[in-house]
Amino acid sequence: MAGNSFGQLFRITTFGESHGVAIGVIIDGCPPNVDLDLEFIQSELDKRKPGQSKITTQRKESDSAQILSGVFEGRSTGTPIALLIPNEDQKSKDYDHNKDIFRPSHADYTYQSKYGIRDHRGGGRSSARETAARVAAGAVAKLFLKQKGVEIFAHVSSVGTIDAPNIDTSALGELLEVRESNIARCADPATANEMIDFIDSVRKAGDTVGGKVSCVIRNCPVGLGEPVFDKLHADLGKAMLSINAVHGFEYGSGFAGSEMRGTQHNDVFVPASEGKGVSTLSNFSGGIQGGISNGMDITFKVAFKPVATIMHNQDTVDKTGNAAEIKGKGRHDPCVVPRAVAIVEAMAALTIADHYLRQNSYL
Repeated sequence: MAGNSFGQLFRITTFGESHGVAIGVIIDGCPPNVDLDLEFIQSELDKRKPGQSKITTQRKESDSAQILSGVFEGRSTGTPIALLIPNEDQKSKDYDHNKDIFRPSHADYTYQSKYGIRDHRGGGRSSARETAARVAAGAVAKLFLKQKGVEIFAHVSSVGTIDAPNIDTSALGELLEVRESNIARCADPATANEMIDFIDSVRKAGDTVGGKVSCVIRNCPVGLGEPVFDKLHADLGKAMLSINAVHGFEYGSGFAGSEMRGTQHNDVFVPASEGKGVSTLSNFSGGIQGGISNGMDITFKVAFKPVATIMHNQDTVDKTGNAAEIKGKGRHDPCVVPRAVAIVEAMAALTIADHYLRQNSYL
């Protein structure tokens, strides 16, 4: 099974299954002398972990990360960093009824068809449980980027048809406090309350709902991105679309830009002034032009579909191709986006860290 690694110079490989002994990640290429604050890494994992509120799955996992290698006296050594996250609350029997049938809109049928074998316990490798390993690796990437002054902030900007207003991202520290003060992880308090009530009503109905996560990357240097096939926005798109349940990615003006004219959409340059480099009056480009960062804020949105597991009986087929019925059962998120915020930030950090090292390899 290929496709378990991401990045070229700052490269990660994740391993493990939803109901296995543990999940984990190997980080190869992290530069030496990065202060690896385990408390910070754990705080990032806590934002993604299950069982944290009434609007998330009630699976109880502490997601306590263990650093096995690559760190000495709190700093990276430049050698591979191994992080392990034990699984603690597997209830594999909850999936016995799925053993011989395929869940609608899950990876059951495609995995069985591709490999001739599948782990039916929570989806095995296809489970979103794998993303905890990405968050751990992303926290390391964040600590590296922090030394370079790069900041990354994401929040839930919509749930279903509930949209948060555009927020001022000039003070990311304050926004982070607002976001973490509510279980919806929306940076607008009034919208957050509306989202929470709606997600809870969807949960009580045994249903699920999708949403969007908006992200901004600040203080990214000019020059990141490797045209033509490794454009920065292309790699960010791949990073986000690799996350479970993601069905859409747009940066800058996104799809709305297709409705504009060039006279409206062009980002007019402003000459450099004291203490500030060349900038633009608008940022429809989303901080990326020609696949290369231009120094402006990098902005993008990620769309998540409704979680496929619903608490309703559904028609399906079994592995012999005969008609069957699947029963709604188990512990699942009614809406994945509050927990996905940490995953989006992690994948953004991994992408930027990799391109930062690639750009500096020219020097």
